[in-house]
Amino acid sequence: MDGAAAPIGSVHDSADDALARRLAFIVEVDRLKGVLRRTRLLDGSRHENSAEHSWHLALMAVVLADAAGAPVDLVRVLTLLLVHDLVEIDAGDTFAFDAAGNLGKVDRERLAAQRVFGLLPEDEGARLRDAWEEFEAGGLRLGLLAADGGERCDVALRLTERPGGLSGLWDYNAEMFEPGTIGRMARDYEKLLAGAVAEPERPLNQLWGANEEEAMRVIAGFNDDLESL
Repeated sequence: MDGAAAPIGSVHDSADDALARRLAFIVEVDRLKGVLRRTRLLDGSRHENSAEHSWHLALMAVVLADAAGAPVDLVRVLTLLLVHDLVEIDAGDTFAFDAAGNLGKVDRERLAAQRVFGLLPEDEGARLRDAWEEFEAGGLRLGLLAADGGERCDVALRLTERPGGLSGLWDYNAEMFEPGTIGRMARDYEKLLAGAVAEPERPLNQLWGANEEEAMRVIAGFNDDLESL
C-alpha cells in the first residue's frame, strides 16, 4: 500500500487538542451570564443577563416554529440565536440609544468574535463565526430567520412581509418619546433601507453615506426624549 499512515499518537494528540479547545470555549462562554442588559425580567425584579436573553429567544423559536407560516430550519435558527450575543463577553452589551457606547461598537465586536470563536478548532470556529456574521447582517425572509425580539421595549418597529414588499408599524411609549422623535427615526431607517437596496455589499455602518460622527448624531437624536434608566 502506497503512503504512510499517521502515527497513532499524533491522531490521539489531534483529537485531544480539538476536545480541549471545545471545552475551553464552553468554559469561556459561561462568562455571558455575567453580562447585564438594559432590559428587565418580565416581573421587573432585575435586569436580565445576555445568556438568559439568548436562551429565552431560542426557547421561543422552538415553541413558536409552527406559527411561522412557512418551513423553518430550526437548527439554523437556534444556532444563530445561541451565538448572536457571544461577542458581548468582551464587547459588552451596547444600548441602542447610547451614542458614546456605539462609537467603535462594530470594531469591538469583530475583535471579540475573532477571539471567542477562535478558541474552537478552526473549522468549528469558522462555522459559528459565519452564523454570528449572518445574524449581524440580518435576513430578508422575516418569518424564517432568527431576529432579536420578544421583549417589552419602549420603542419597536414591527415589520410584516407582504407580496409587494414590507410594511412597518412603529410601536412606542408616548410617555418617553415625542412623535417628532419617532418620525426622525422612521426617516433615518428609510434612508438606511434605501442604501441597503442600492448597495447591498456595503457595510451597515456606511449605508448612510455619512461618517461616524454623522451616524452618532442620528443615534444621539433618538435619545432626545428618552428618560434616564
